[in-house]
Amino acid sequence: MFWKNRPTRIFSLCNLIAQEFSTFKSLPLVGSISLLAEREKQTHKRCFSSKNIILESEFGPVSVPDINLPQYLWKDMSKWGKKPMVTCGITGRSYTYEEGNILRLKFANALLSQLQLKKGDVIGLLLPNLPEYVIILHGALEIGIIVTFVNPLYTSEEIYRQFENADVKCCVTMPDFIPSIERIIPRLKNYKSTILINPKSEQLSNPHVFDFDKLTSAETSINLTGNEPQPKDTALLPYSSGTTGLPKGVMLTHRNLVSNLMQILNPKLCSYEPTTDEYQEVALSVLPFFHIYGLNAILNVSIKEGFHIVTIPKFTPESYLDCLLKYKPTQLFLVPSLLLFLNSHPTIKPEYLISVKEIVSGAASATNSLIHNFKNKFNFTDIRIRQGYGMTELSPCALLTPIEMKLGKDGSAGKLISGTQARVVNISTGVDQPVYESGELLIRGPQIMKGYWKNEKATLETIDSDGWLHTGDVAYYDEDEYFYIIDRTKELIKVKGNQVSPTELENIILKLPEVADVAVVGIPDALSDEIPKAFVVLKAGKKISENAIIQHVNKEVVHYKRLAGGVNFIDSIPRNTAGKILRKELKVLSEQKFKN
Repeated sequence: MFWKNRPTRIFSLCNLIAQEFSTFKSLPLVGSISLLAEREKQTHKRCFSSKNIILESEFGPVSVPDINLPQYLWKDMSKWGKKPMVTCGITGRSYTYEEGNILRLKFANALLSQLQLKKGDVIGLLLPNLPEYVIILHGALEIGIIVTFVNPLYTSEEIYRQFENADVKCCVTMPDFIPSIERIIPRLKNYKSTILINPKSEQLSNPHVFDFDKLTSAETSINLTGNEPQPKDTALLPYSSGTTGLPKGVMLTHRNLVSNLMQILNPKLCSYEPTTDEYQEVALSVLPFFHIYGLNAILNVSIKEGFHIVTIPKFTPESYLDCLLKYKPTQLFLVPSLLLFLNSHPTIKPEYLISVKEIVSGAASATNSLIHNFKNKFNFTDIRIRQGYGMTELSPCALLTPIEMKLGKDGSAGKLISGTQARVVNISTGVDQPVYESGELLIRGPQIMKGYWKNEKATLETIDSDGWLHTGDVAYYDEDEYFYIIDRTKELIKVKGNQVSPTELENIILKLPEVADVAVVGIPDALSDEIPKAFVVLKAGKKISENAIIQHVNKEVVHYKRLAGGVNFIDSIPRNTAGKILRKELKVLSEQKFKN
């Protein structure tokens, strides 16, 4: 409770009266007092002052133990050691919890003894969702090595930019991705070695290339004691564009990640049945582990609770449907495009989902109509469909719909998870917004990142002096303090839940000698949510075709970053007096051209 004395309580009532006057003035006095009392009761968690309206989670604080992530995740492993931990849905390759724990400790030992890595070094993962991901990730974290990860579909230039910035010393990958790694190794200053899963024999002729199986089959020779990371140490280094600019390394500490897991696993926010000899939850997820949603909110949650995780390295409709039938998942983790797939695929019948108890959707907002269409198609009254909201900088979760969700809240991103505070701030005036008034969402809690890697300026622009993280997302909350994400102030483009930095695409286009200026914006798309579109200003007397620009970009970026929205040639890029691109004007221009 924020109200600890009568004067503060009276002050809060005065604020409420001022805000709600237009509502009260048309009511009888008794009705006004009754409504006031009810509204004051509903908003008892709100802290009012002349400056801020702070919303506090109704689920209370979170008491985080002074331990690192591996200590938190693996301490109960013996309870379900013989149970399957992770299985590849394509090949059937699987590890039990006991096997996974042994292998991750052997991998940790090999990193120290054979590869000569040390605590604080950065290792890069260039992998799809494989069962070995768990072993590699938690082996490295066990000894204080920082893990960064990239989309395996990235071009070599995209990989280089991240690995160079993160000072990656070792990469774990597969033979298919070796050409990309070999192209960039000579340019990485402190790079030492590559670890391959299922390498080809000729690839092992290089003394700096190691076989994952051999590393994890060797007898351990070094005592890992003394290499354990501290809770405040950086554990993960995912890359995010944040609210603007180029992708930046997000320093997530062991404490950040443990905090967020404890927040998510609050009994009022999750309903997973305990793992026993007779029962085990089965989680099917194709969401990539190189995305923080897939890694901490799905993979790590599953390990902590002893789930059987079924992964698919590459999504195809056939493989996904096969896994639904074969493994009978109880938990599905989706993004809206996957929910749309379940809605629209003609062969998916109710029996495919008969085992499913809950669906959690994240990475982007699922609309009311999408959720209702799903419910109408399958006519399941006992499947819960819940949503969450977060971002990489939040480890990732800040909002989640509770188990006992009120009726009519289907489109909501949920309520504040335990230990989390929020403000909704008017974008123009900076004034905190009351119920139903939209503004930028600010979050404060133990899950907020340590900061951006080697980028103090960007950190200070994102986290203010009072510890509030400015999300760049526009939201409002209702009288029950359910939040709704409705827009973004940030420049980031979201393509099927994937982040696309317009600045990154602009820098690539500016390499063309014909281009004088450029701006990239996201335009609406029914299938992808948004797609990138470029507005290009050519140098005097120069010519280049739209297709040439598109092909130039395609060579340097993964498929979802491509200019699917096309290229428009214009005379000048609209900017404000500070030189900042006025992207909203370009979006309006794009809409006008589409209508014409």
